[in-house]
Amino acid sequence: MTRNASPLLPEGLRDRLPPEAEAASRVTRALLDALKGHGYERVAPPLAEFRETLDDGAADAGKGRDLLRFTDPVSQRTLAIRPDITTQVGRIATSRMAHAARPLRLSYAGQVVKLKAGQLRPEREMLQIGAELIGTDSVAAAREIVRVALSALVSAGVTGISIDFTLPDLVETLAESALPLVHEDVARIRDELDAKDAGALSAAGGDAYLPLIAAAGPFAQAIERLRDIDGGAALTSRIDALEAIAGDLGDDVQLTLDPTERHGFEYQSWFGFSLFVEGYRGTIGRGGSYLVTHQDGRQEPAIGFSLYPDPLIDEGLGQDDSDKRRLFLPLPLGHHAGLAADYRAQGWVTIAALSDSDDAHALGCTHQLGPNGPELLG
Repeated sequence: MTRNASPLLPEGLRDRLPPEAEAASRVTRALLDALKGHGYERVAPPLAEFRETLDDGAADAGKGRDLLRFTDPVSQRTLAIRPDITTQVGRIATSRMAHAARPLRLSYAGQVVKLKAGQLRPEREMLQIGAELIGTDSVAAAREIVRVALSALVSAGVTGISIDFTLPDLVETLAESALPLVHEDVARIRDELDAKDAGALSAAGGDAYLPLIAAAGPFAQAIERLRDIDGGAALTSRIDALEAIAGDLGDDVQLTLDPTERHGFEYQSWFGFSLFVEGYRGTIGRGGSYLVTHQDGRQEPAIGFSLYPDPLIDEGLGQDDSDKRRLFLPLPLGHHAGLAADYRAQGWVTIAALSDSDDAHALGCTHQLGPNGPELLG
């Protein structure tokens, strides 16, 4: 061990100390158990892969700019630390599990590292937990994936959840025939809608798209405004799909709709959603439909979600009061394995003395074992 190593960490990286590290483990286990209960089997891809592998697949091509890269001394090829696990799950689904029965349900959990931090989150390393449904992006699949995401969060003890729906490819779809645009104008109209800039949208020749700005807000009102827009069969089918997805989520979840939201949905196809938690400003998760590409070039539909629970863990999610019942076992009791095991079976955390100088208070114990059992420390 290097004695004079600096205790400082690179910007955006951090240590998790007790009790947050244990809470993170508990939250991860609760989320994964919930996903397993819905039939999503866990995969565990590596932390680093060849750069070109992480550039391709399910995720946004722009993520290639978010790769922390280094040279592999063995292969002399460029490797990258994953900034997102979705791409890796897509690789697994289209290679090693290409012949598995569809729809294929996979889950995952692990750390990801970004090249740069975002505006709302200074962390470059974060915990990502999610599920992917490979082989379909139907309305039924979308309904399942939203319900599974909600169920997982509730199982982990999260409350005050809201869901914001979006239709990532809406502008491209409407531009084909219902609200025609020349190809060169589509990206600009899409960007102005995303920015909710009515003036710039009108100046760009997108007057027909102005009603889409108003079709954002609480779900029930927004969906009616969206239905009033003459967007042809393509828009009607998406409205029907959104109503089917939202229909059985219950009154405990707040639902909103922003049909032209694009930030974070650059690689999604017809459907997307963001997850928010009361008291936290940013998104806690995001999901939607997309395509994964097989090695022969064939594309396959998929739908999934990713959760980023670190901010909730920082606020106390996953902490357990039972951890606070810490029983100090003084010498010679500290070396009586059977006695210690009996107390742990009763829910105690046992701290065995290793010397006569060990201090129960300093070690964070709440009780000390006396001749008649645990005694509360004063």
